[in-house]
Amino acid sequence: MSAGATWTVSPMNFTSSATNSASSATNSAATSTNSARSSTSSAPVASTSVLSLGRPWIRAVAAGLLLAASLPPWGFWPLGVVGLALWVELLTEANYWRRAGLSALVSVSWLGPATVWMADLTLVGWPLALIGFAAMHAVAGALVPPDHRRQVAFPAAFALAELLRWTWPFGGVPLATMAMAQVSSPLGPSARIGGPLLLTALTAVAGVTLAAILAARLRPAAVGAALVAASWLAAIVAPGSEPIDVNGNPDEDAGVIVAAVQGGGPQNTRADVCEQRAVFERHLNTTLQQVSTPVDLVVWPEDVVHPSPDTAITPARCDQPLLTDSEARAALSDLARELDTVLIVGFFERTADRDANRNYAAAYNSEGVPVDTYDKVQLVPFGEYVPLRSSAERFSDELPARDVRPGPSDEPAVLDTPLGPLGVAISWEIFFDHRARSAVGGGGRVLLNPTNGSSYWLTVVQTQQIASSRLRAIETDRWVVQAAPTGFSAVITPEGDVIERTGISESRVVQATVELRRGDTLAVRLGAWPVAVAAVLTLSLALGLGRVLTRFRPGRKL
Repeated sequence: MSAGATWTVSPMNFTSSATNSASSATNSAATSTNSARSSTSSAPVASTSVLSLGRPWIRAVAAGLLLAASLPPWGFWPLGVVGLALWVELLTEANYWRRAGLSALVSVSWLGPATVWMADLTLVGWPLALIGFAAMHAVAGALVPPDHRRQVAFPAAFALAELLRWTWPFGGVPLATMAMAQVSSPLGPSARIGGPLLLTALTAVAGVTLAAILAARLRPAAVGAALVAASWLAAIVAPGSEPIDVNGNPDEDAGVIVAAVQGGGPQNTRADVCEQRAVFERHLNTTLQQVSTPVDLVVWPEDVVHPSPDTAITPARCDQPLLTDSEARAALSDLARELDTVLIVGFFERTADRDANRNYAAAYNSEGVPVDTYDKVQLVPFGEYVPLRSSAERFSDELPARDVRPGPSDEPAVLDTPLGPLGVAISWEIFFDHRARSAVGGGGRVLLNPTNGSSYWLTVVQTQQIASSRLRAIETDRWVVQAAPTGFSAVITPEGDVIERTGISESRVVQATVELRRGDTLAVRLGAWPVAVAAVLTLSLALGLGRVLTRFRPGRKL
């Protein structure tokens, strides 16, 4: 261009250039906005709910204490839903380790008070158990995404962590569960469909729903409420059982008179050979003095018949002669004949080879003849058998000298009697839904729970056992009869209602008319697998969806 050239600008060219520039800026802004929205979809969402007020660690402790307070012996079930709502709002933390740590703190604050009875049995084992439980819940909390997906992922992760705690290690510890806490809530009937795992997941859904309501997240609140309502309605119309007579014929008016015998005595005691006769005689005398006749079925507690061999020599420290095997069996036969009843009694004795112990229930007919036995299958770790015995004996001098030999797990948990097959879950087994399924799935017309909680400190275990028996009644649609030497003994309807219960240490008989029933609920037929699979798929979908959104968000170059 020459030095004398003149600059000219066309108005049209200027306008076009400005328009293109503005359009480019607009597109750039739109791209930035879309990118920001996409990244926000997988980022932590700051909660504006009242549940987010205060320091996270304080809220974690509060959540755990609320969960504990929802359990027996305290037992105000709405607190469990509030505790879970607090927990899910803690999981907005972006850092995996913070989510894990806060979840572990919730776990310890919940299960510490709810399992404090363990400290009396093993001061070393209790904190180790709490650490193990906390690790399971920490992993579950870390897996839950911190964004809106946590509303779907949390119930699934929580249910899976609880399933693991109930089954592992050493058979699991299904105590202090949210399922037993919610047995009195409107969610309780859902156990008839999917057992305790479904009830646990739905309780978490209720917690998520409450959190959404308090944060004005209307869509997830509506979805959660609809899911809870649908489950409740499904439980109402789901198939169950029907009353039958002794011959197995349908009969709405049929029933049998059952007596659960509690001999009474001190609580927080340990087994002592010198006390075997006293325990036996307390139950014998209570039966003779308090059972009203006619009676069709009398149930004694677990292992209150603990005889010594006929040749055993009474130790000098004992105040009275040992209870011998032949003496105990003769007295039981006489009792069944005198009452003209089917008698179920709990035995504890050495095996024939003398290498182990047996814990079993024996059935006598009205003629005093033993007709069947059921050996306990689900044993108490470190109480009835000792895993890793060589290591465990270094930390406790109260371990059993020999293990209890479990019964065959592949056989139905029933006693065949003149009243038909009677389902049995001995003591600890009532906490395990699969043992109740074995009993009822094997034809059990009623579910018997002979138990013995006399060695436990406080009443935490005993009250949780009543809650668990109520849960089993709902799941199986059966009457449950629980008999304990020092409490609690109870009769429970298929709806989970306790119609009568004893107190601690009192000598008393609970007597009532109960129905024999047949037919299986969905929980008995299907077990925990459908809910467990659904939880795995739900959690996997929630985690996988986040990766998909992150990978394919607008503006990202692949």
